[in-house]
Amino acid sequence: MTTSSATGSRFWLLAALVASSMASGASLADSPQGKDKTAAADAKPVSPAASRYKPDRFAGRAGAYFKLVWGVDSLAVRWAESGEVIRFNYRVLDAEKAKTLNDEKAEPSLIDPRVGVSLVVPSLEKVGKLRQSVNPEEGKSYWMAFSNKGRLVKRGDHVDIVIGQFRADGLVVD
Repeated sequence: MTTSSATGSRFWLLAALVASSMASGASLADSPQGKDKTAAADAKPVSPAASRYKPDRFAGRAGAYFKLVWGVDSLAVRWAESGEVIRFNYRVLDAEKAKTLNDEKAEPSLIDPRVGVSLVVPSLEKVGKLRQSVNPEEGKSYWMAFSNKGRLVKRGDHVDIVIGQFRADGLVVD
């Protein structure tokens, strides 16, 4: 074999190798696996429905009302202890205005108009009432727990919280 024929055969061998790899690449793109890879690369971001972002429930007038009049924000009602307890949380912005919420004399109640029940904060023998009744401090979060015996109040219900003169209507149970 001469040098020119060896070089020529190497050229044809390399050309055949490139051609076969291009053909297999094209067939991979046509296969379902190849389409999945290209579809994944072209995929759009996750839809807003699947997002974990939760907008402020009290934006606008309601949020301004609770901040200005009662000195609190971040109101939340959550289903806890497998539904046996409904927990109400709030954060104090102005301690003087929020005193009503922590007043021991004011009996809190959680009202669910859908079911027609009014839940109360239970008092346990060794623990006492399941609520915080200390003088509020700015920037701290406080809670109280309502007994939901029989699990009448469900997730998604719109409930009202009443503590003395304080009233928050239409809070959604998470």
